[in-house]
Amino acid sequence: MAMEWQVFCKDTLTSEVVSGCFGSGRDITYLNWIFKAWGWTVGVSLTALLVALVVGSIIGVIRTLPNSPWLVRFGNAWVELFRNIPLLVQIFLWYHVAPALIPPMKSLSPFVLVVLALGFFTSARIAEQLRAGILALPKGQRYAGMAMGFTTPQYYRYVILPMAYRIIIPPLTSESMNIFKNSAVAFAVSIPELTQFALQAGEETSRPIEIYLAVTLLYVISALVINRIMAFVEKRARVPGFVAAGGAGGH
Repeated sequence: MAMEWQVFCKDTLTSEVVSGCFGSGRDITYLNWIFKAWGWTVGVSLTALLVALVVGSIIGVIRTLPNSPWLVRFGNAWVELFRNIPLLVQIFLWYHVAPALIPPMKSLSPFVLVVLALGFFTSARIAEQLRAGILALPKGQRYAGMAMGFTTPQYYRYVILPMAYRIIIPPLTSESMNIFKNSAVAFAVSIPELTQFALQAGEETSRPIEIYLAVTLLYVISALVINRIMAFVEKRARVPGFVAAGGAGGH
């Protein structure tokens, strides 16, 4: 079957091939459209990743706090709740159910609701990874902070977390790449991202193979860029000679 890559140069309204492949004003081509959809995908993914890092870090820390059983239970409940419900179901819950139960949420845009769903879902996974990173540190790290007179927030801030984050960079890389792939479920609530584009453009042009190949390439490029950035961070943050003592410590 011959490929027809000129499909991306066609005007979305007239289906005529546009010189240069890029339209202007309201006359856009499928190439314009796919890059706009890519922008939505990147926007949803990066914003959700930020939410996941912040919330996941908080939950991961409170799950390891000494002498705070209720906070630990809350953290455990958060992780079990968000990682045991399918992401697509969570998207629908945030989009349809949450605004019905909490009226102020009706004013939130679908973009915000999808970011919350994707961010909280990923936060449970990051919280578990951070907890594992903290527990992998030797107990001496914590005692050293206490011996210096640090309070609990201070020895987490200056002693434990800087080492724990370095340990979990590889799984964080995977989560950062996964969030781009998981953002595809946003099409279910009509976010105009890449998967939504593929469904509509493939139907309009009757060239689904070319459309899906292009969309796949953009997902791969997005994930690879994140991978290279995290690899750079991992290399710069590596502690020479440090090996996580899994099972040898605990907090």
